Amino acid sequence: MAEYENLIVDRVGTDDRVGRIALNRPEKMNALSQELMFELNDALHALEADDSVRSIIVRGMGRTFSAGYDLTPSRGKGADAVVRRHRQVDDKGRRLLMGIRTGMQQVTDIHLYFWNMAKVTIAQVHGYAIAGGCELAMMADLVVAADDAQLGHPGLRGLGTSRTGVIWPLVIGMRKAKELYYTGENVTGAQAEEIGMVNYSWPKEELEERTVAFADRIAVMSADHLAILKLNMNRFYENMGIYSSVRSSTDLDAAGQFTGFSYDWQEKMREVGMRDAVRWRDGLFRENDWYKRPGPKPSDGE
Repeated sequence: MAEYENLIVDRVGTDDRVGRIALNRPEKMNALSQELMFELNDALHALEADDSVRSIIVRGMGRTFSAGYDLTPSRGKGADAVVRRHRQVDDKGRRLLMGIRTGMQQVTDIHLYFWNMAKVTIAQVHGYAIAGGCELAMMADLVVAADDAQLGHPGLRGLGTSRTGVIWPLVIGMRKAKELYYTGENVTGAQAEEIGMVNYSWPKEELEERTVAFADRIAVMSADHLAILKLNMNRFYENMGIYSSVRSSTDLDAAGQFTGFSYDWQEKMREVGMRDAVRWRDGLFRENDWYKRPGPKPSDGE
């Protein structure tokens, strides 16, 4: 079994018929660097080619599934130097839309492969699955979560849009999908189960054992039969436009970095740094979040 810098790959379940991939950057809350994403692509291809693997679990090491894309510059190793290779600028040093878009689409290609690979996949979520972490989890066939996990896309608040649309329009109702998109709010694992974003939510201490049992139950059938069932299911969603929609979402994610609110956000990050910029941005949304709580509107002093 291949060794990876940013992943741990092992086998579990009856006769080791369940492959398992762990995102292994716990010191960075499993932030999705380009190096990690391209290693994930390699690991998924290797497991797909192994007929003894019938289902695949993707999880995160440490205290979280993934807190999103790594915003630090790529080290530019081999095929994963996407940002640097496509960092097109004009004669004034300004980044150009199509360079951003091209780099994003290369990562989107990994998401779409994960969606359509010939194995049943399960995302096992604990801690945070937010922004790019939520995008990745949503592209699995099935998703399970700790009941106190946090799922959402705060990057919608000024960083652009979601490059996969986190496929929420296909997995939850329109009203809730739009609310989560327009506010960038998180939901808990328990709430995610209620709205159909995930299949099951379980107590955190039971999550791993139950996930393996879930994957092992699916893996009763042979890998080729499961692949046919998956292909049959996916065709319905492909005919509903998932490929064109995800690619369009990626285009709009690139374009979203050139809006007025995004420019304000980028300027704030340059002025005060990432942590304080997040506090500033999220504070704007907290000013009116009382509508979600029972009871009358709180006074200004509360």
